Formats: sequence, C-alpha cells, structure tokens
Amino acid sequence: MAVIDAQGVYYRELNQEIKGLLAKGEKEIILNNVNGQRYIGDGLTEQAKLIIDGTPGNDLAAFGNGAEIVINGNGQDGIANTMNGGQIIIHGSVGDTLGYSMRGGEIYVKGDVGYRVGIHMKGYQDQQPLIIIGGGAGDFFGEYMAGGRMILLGLNRAEGQDIVGNYVGAGMHGGVIYIRGQVEDYQIGQEVKISGLDEDDRKELIGYLQDYCQEFDYDLEEVLDAEFCKLEPRSARPYGNLYAY
Repeated sequence: MAVIDAQGVYYRELNQEIKGLLAKGEKEIILNNVNGQRYIGDGLTEQAKLIIDGTPGNDLAAFGNGAEIVINGNGQDGIANTMNGGQIIIHGSVGDTLGYSMRGGEIYVKGDVGYRVGIHMKGYQDQQPLIIIGGGAGDFFGEYMAGGRMILLGLNRAEGQDIVGNYVGAGMHGGVIYIRGQVEDYQIGQEVKISGLDEDDRKELIGYLQDYCQEFDYDLEEVLDAEFCKLEPRSARPYGNLYAY
C-alpha cells in the first residue's frame, strides 16, 4: 500500500504519481489531503483501489474501467463521466452530473446529490450501470436516461422535504429508477410513467441494496420497510415523432 500526501500538489503531477505507482504494480493507494484536484482516477483500467481523504475536484474517474475508488468526504461535479466499469463509494455528498453517460460499474453515495444525476446514463453490451443514493437529489434526475438502474433512498430527510426535484426522467427512454417515497405527477417528465413494485422489482432491489447497506452500515430491512415507486419510460423513442417525415 502506498500513501501520497496531495496537499498543494497540482492535479497533473498528482495523477502522474498515481499512474506511476500503478505501473509499478501497486494495488492500493491512499491519497491524503486532497482538496479540489481534478481528474483523479481518469481512464484507469487497473484492478486497483484508491482511497481519497478529502474532497476531489471535477471529473473524478471519468472513463474509468475497473478501479475501486473510495472517497472519505464529499465529491464535486462530473464524477464517473462515461465510466465503463469499476466501483465508486462516496461517504459524503456529491455535486451535479454524477454518472454522466455512465455505461458500466457502480456508484454508492451516502449523502445527497445535485442536478442532472444519471444524465444520458446507458447500458453497454451486457453491462448495466448502477447508482444508489442515500439522500435526496436535485432537478432533472435521470434526464435522457437510456439504461441501467438508479435508486434514490431519501434517508434522513427533514420532515416535508422532497426526496427529488422536478423534471425527473425528462427525456428518459431506457432503464429504471426506484425511489423510496412518493413522487408527484408534476415532478416527472411527460416521458415517464410511475408504478408500484411487483415481486420481481423487490427481489431486484434487495440484490442491489444488500452491498450498499453493508457498506454504509444501514439496516437492510429498515431501508426496505417503506413504500417505493418505480419510474420507467413510456417509450424507447419519446421524441420519434419530431423526426418523422
């Protein structure tokens, strides 16, 4: 295991040091005192683990394909942009556009997320990306979503606080969103339909949430002891009529 003190280190030099250690065969790297450095873990294909103490900057793990990244703090915008594989575990909250065009791997967030989470998220070949969020989310959750699964739990919300903002699933044409709680019709895009869960949905949820709850020390039965709703697209081509001649 290697340890890097990132305090005051420019992001380019920091990333070069990380890649140098991985090239030498290092499998686990701890980054201490991270404070806004961008592009950490971008493009990594190694089956390695990065443990980040602090707050990484934008576009962490972009184009990632196999690494495990643990953030002991909050994250900024653009995490997992076009991520193809691997796992990201965030013990705080995250900014906007988490999982932009993500097409594989898993993201676990303990806290809240910002706007446009899961935008253009898609499946790729036999891969189905997964994002699980313990808190709430802002507007445009699942915008233009084309595949994969997102689960929004809304744990530890204040009384009367919405679990999600408006325009949920706007332009959605694939994948599934599970939300632990109620979503009003005015909050969702017109391309989305809301339903309750059947037995297969509940089995799927249990499978996804087991590892999440274990990671963050939540009681799985308590998390599941609530009403969930399921959001799906009404059509695989919601705007097809705009391009018909």
